[in-house]
Amino acid sequence: MSDRTDLYASAFLSLVRAEGSGNEVLDELFRVSRTIEGNDELRTALSDPHLPADRRTQIVQDLLEGKAHALTISLVSTTITNGRVRDLPIIVDSMLARNAATGDKVVAQVRSAVALTDEQKSRLAAALAKKTGKQIEVVVDVDPSVLGGIVTQIGDTVIDGSVRQRLSQLRESF
Repeated sequence: MSDRTDLYASAFLSLVRAEGSGNEVLDELFRVSRTIEGNDELRTALSDPHLPADRRTQIVQDLLEGKAHALTISLVSTTITNGRVRDLPIIVDSMLARNAATGDKVVAQVRSAVALTDEQKSRLAAALAKKTGKQIEVVVDVDPSVLGGIVTQIGDTVIDGSVRQRLSQLRESF
């Protein structure tokens, strides 16, 4: 991570904490950053220096208005205006890690083919907490390429419980 993205993460997290809407905004930022990262056309439009900054931020306004917290829209717009939209996933990951560290938590980034219910997230957090001995904050990224099951990453550790992985292991055993 560069010093600049680290500064953005620190400043943005301070704003989120001051606003008092921490987990909601952090969750929205995570989902927005992954959506932008996963959509080449959107990422290109939002980072196009030939397109005026106000037009690029208007795209975000149009996409998120009424669906996301005002602070989420403002922070995403700031990264666009400052030419840092491609750094947004790194900034958000740093924010999540910093936020979890202050509460003695670790972030479990979970990829799933479908959204998890609150109950499923709670059960997953409890199971991971039992394994790691730490409090877990589960952040879910819906990724249809997973097919089924989940892929969980905590720091450098990846736990692949996806159908794709199980099929691969089955193929290797024959």
